[in-house]
Amino acid sequence: MPNQDLVQAVRKSLSPARLETFEIATAARDDEDLAALDLYAWNARVSAAILAPLHLCEIVMRNAIAEAIMQVYGQGWPWSPGFERSLPDPLREWSARKEIASARRNFRATGKVIPELKFVFWQNLMTQRHDLRLWVPFLHQVFPNLDRSVPVSHLRHGIYLDLKALRELRNRIAHHEPVLKRDLMADYQRMLRLVDQRCQLTSAWMVGICGDVPHLIEMRPGP
Repeated sequence: MPNQDLVQAVRKSLSPARLETFEIATAARDDEDLAALDLYAWNARVSAAILAPLHLCEIVMRNAIAEAIMQVYGQGWPWSPGFERSLPDPLREWSARKEIASARRNFRATGKVIPELKFVFWQNLMTQRHDLRLWVPFLHQVFPNLDRSVPVSHLRHGIYLDLKALRELRNRIAHHEPVLKRDLMADYQRMLRLVDQRCQLTSAWMVGICGDVPHLIEMRPGP
């Protein structure tokens, strides 16, 4: 098949607006130039590959945070009035309090509620409002490999920023958006760092099963 026919067919299938991002990124000269399609294919492949370590990181992090919550509010923390009152409940924005109420509605076991809670819920538990209840007493318990010479508030804020960056990446991948402008190697290192802070053996295992991710990131075609 001539390159021109292929480029035109894919552009029509994906939409000109979607492929335009990749044409601009590669400075594709004309419909004989396959550079934009090559970059699009790489973007799809690397996005799929990154989901594996992202999946592991998210589960490790939400379990660690849930362990800290349990220390304060008990095994049935999703139904704890005290925990619910500790959560923000803005009228016109996303509400952590409404999130927990919705997540627990159809379940009676904490383990069933945890996967129902969105990534943003776990990220927002790493904010300053929870320092006294959760993180001053329990941060090092659930993340034993953190540097004990650094103040808890700084460590907790670092985790918050890492989770924020990974949530943005997750959302882009989930909505099939380009990841061309991200430092994907830095994102991958964030995942490893967060898991390592929880368990070094798990992070080493994660490297072993996701070792193709750095290679695939480096394989980005074009400039």
